[in-house]
Amino acid sequence: MMSSPLPVLRLKPKADARKLRHGFPWVYDDQIVMDRRTRKVQPGSLAILESTDRAAIGLVAVNGTSKIFARILDTDPIAVIDQAWFAERFAHALALRERLYAAPFYRLVHAEADGLPGVVIDRFGDVAVLQPNAAWAEELLEPMVAALTEVTGLRHVYKNASGRARGLEGLDDRSGWLLGGVSEPIEVTMNGATYIADLTGGQKTGLFFDQRENHGFAARLSKGARVLDVFSHVGGFALAALAGGAREALCIDGSAAALELAREGATKSGFDDRLATRRGDAFDLTDELAADGHLFDVVIADPPAFAPNKQALHKGLRAYERVALHAAKLVEPGGYLGLCSCSHAAELSKFRQACLRGIGRAGRVPQLLHVGGAGPDHPTHPRLAESSYLKALFFRLH
Repeated sequence: MMSSPLPVLRLKPKADARKLRHGFPWVYDDQIVMDRRTRKVQPGSLAILESTDRAAIGLVAVNGTSKIFARILDTDPIAVIDQAWFAERFAHALALRERLYAAPFYRLVHAEADGLPGVVIDRFGDVAVLQPNAAWAEELLEPMVAALTEVTGLRHVYKNASGRARGLEGLDDRSGWLLGGVSEPIEVTMNGATYIADLTGGQKTGLFFDQRENHGFAARLSKGARVLDVFSHVGGFALAALAGGAREALCIDGSAAALELAREGATKSGFDDRLATRRGDAFDLTDELAADGHLFDVVIADPPAFAPNKQALHKGLRAYERVALHAAKLVEPGGYLGLCSCSHAAELSKFRQACLRGIGRAGRVPQLLHVGGAGPDHPTHPRLAESSYLKALFFRLH
């Protein structure tokens, strides 16, 4: 191998180099030989990773403040991470999305699964919302943004620095425009409905593209139905259901701003007379609906991540069970229940069992109709379970 000015990291003898050569993208801090030079490598720096026999494995990004000590960027140890390197990755990601979607509204980059560890980019027409959730990406924002605009023609790029991932990397939470800027929310058409995405003031990147296919499945169940969308955010399931022919829909959420965007989306879609909203705690409001004798043909609950990590798993599963219990009580006999989880720590079988416990406690007998995940603009890294985070279960209840 040609000599390189980059520092060298070496795996401990018991570390599994073969797993890394076969595509696993992370190297944990307990797998690295921690000599004096390794400890001095600054967060966000690049280095060459070697096995114990000094054979190069690839080029990595280092962050000694994170449990993920190194992220593999390229299997070529002498790769140059510049604008051209980013452009190649973006072009590869863009080709997939343009094949899948007629309009430029999608997740353009899904982190490790698109070869850009820790980087998330959602596209809204000529606007991108970029989440650089790893130290290396923060260090290389300039060539990254230059490549992004080169490949896509985007004119506006907003950096979203919210979320726990940046905190785990020791990064700040300062968001702002990196290029251009738009002041108004953006209209996004999906599944026959118009959604309103607040890119700078909303949750995450403003709209959850990952639920697109699950919204569509719920819409197929909703013709002529009375629909309840719990933890509705900007009305993801409710608006799709109304576009699918639902008679009426009720959104429940704790955010007044999100519910206002749901109402605006209903108006833009032409069915504001069929959408109602209620702000408050989801558990309290579903209790009230049940006490008042309300029943719905379709109920969907898409709560926040109750189990964001393994430490929170037990408590999170109990919360999902409680969601299922409350939601199942509100479903008409023969009606439909959709339950979702975006917690990667709550893998599918555990989430399903929690849902079934809640449904059983409600005295209902379920049929499992459909198991959904994130849409294909959120590809899964086949060796990284964390990239397959979204679960959506649809039941018919008797």
